[in-house]
Amino acid sequence: MLEPFDAAAASYDAEFTSTQLARWLRETVQAHLATAFCPGDHVLELGCGTGEDAIWLARRGISVTATDVSQSMLDVAQQKATTAGLTHLIDFVAIDLASLPSPIDNSQLTSDNSPFSGAFSNFGPLNCLADRRDVAAALGRWVRPGGKVLLVLMGPLCPWEIGWHLAHGKPEPAFRRFRRGVDAHVGDGATIRVWYPSPRTLAAEFAPYFEVCELVGIGSLLPPSYLSHLVDRRPTLFGRLADADRRIGASWPWTWLNDHYLMVLERR
Repeated sequence: MLEPFDAAAASYDAEFTSTQLARWLRETVQAHLATAFCPGDHVLELGCGTGEDAIWLARRGISVTATDVSQSMLDVAQQKATTAGLTHLIDFVAIDLASLPSPIDNSQLTSDNSPFSGAFSNFGPLNCLADRRDVAAALGRWVRPGGKVLLVLMGPLCPWEIGWHLAHGKPEPAFRRFRRGVDAHVGDGATIRVWYPSPRTLAAEFAPYFEVCELVGIGSLLPPSYLSHLVDRRPTLFGRLADADRRIGASWPWTWLNDHYLMVLERR
């Protein structure tokens, strides 16, 4: 059965990954990944998409088990890993996060049946779930005590989105993130239902197994990806905003006012 993101796989890198806006956002996330994980670690990625972060980590000597529900996304990621000569450091596994808990255990994810050093999920795969407690429980089994888990989600309070749509007389999309279960377009006419949990909600869902170490806003001063054409028109202006965005991200209220937020957790 085709997944909604299968429709986006062929064009995802051109429409998002390779844009200047996405590069700025990913650089911020990868700086935190570099702090959390070291060469020789084995980390689990939830929702790897076309494999950009898995490849980035593998080039630094970190083994990655990269998972996604979309086989088409995994196929693109596998081809990129093959081209980069990194297949010995990256395993690709099809996992539906909405089906956790599932029969999947460590033996299907790691060759030595040992816990992962840590885990991460970038740019919103967990927004595709109404509730993330089953994912938290699974990671509680799969990540070793003291291991870091980095989660990047779209938050409910995006200043750019609210301001942009209100300025264009469209209050409904301006406040769409306040509603539960909103249909979002993912490419080629496909849609998927998404939710926008607050940092407080996410922390509570993971609290039985993890404690919050850090919270960082990403994209407080930058537009959402569907407005990346604005960045292309004014690269100098938005470059300055990107620099400022990195400086203020860890400070309140920007930890709550953003397009995405990054939560760093530690396994209890």
